[in-house]
Amino acid sequence: MSEEAKRTMDAGKPTADDRKPSWAAAGKRIIIKSADMADDMQKEAIDIAIAAFEKVNVEKDVAEGIKKEFDKKHGPTWHCIVGRNFGSYVTHETNHFIYFYLDQKAVLLFKSG
Repeated sequence: MSEEAKRTMDAGKPTADDRKPSWAAAGKRIIIKSADMADDMQKEAIDIAIAAFEKVNVEKDVAEGIKKEFDKKHGPTWHCIVGRNFGSYVTHETNHFIYFYLDQKAVLLFKSG
């Protein structure tokens, strides 16, 4: 996904910096806010997040499922934060970071450590 394609809407509200509309997968609205990750890994993160939300409803459990799946598939140590309202400032390994919205929930996934 190109850098321009990664820039999207802020919480569903268009801004002057918008360069790409949101897109949908499996009936879900997905907005990639920021990514330093290969395209195939981005798609994998989104697919795993969709599956996690379908299995459980508690954000902590969704984050746990995503983190454990990425630890298993891509080696440790991944960190995942899921929610509607949080701030963050993290350091991540190069090419191992994605921040996206899945409907109204934000997902921050990154590798560090």
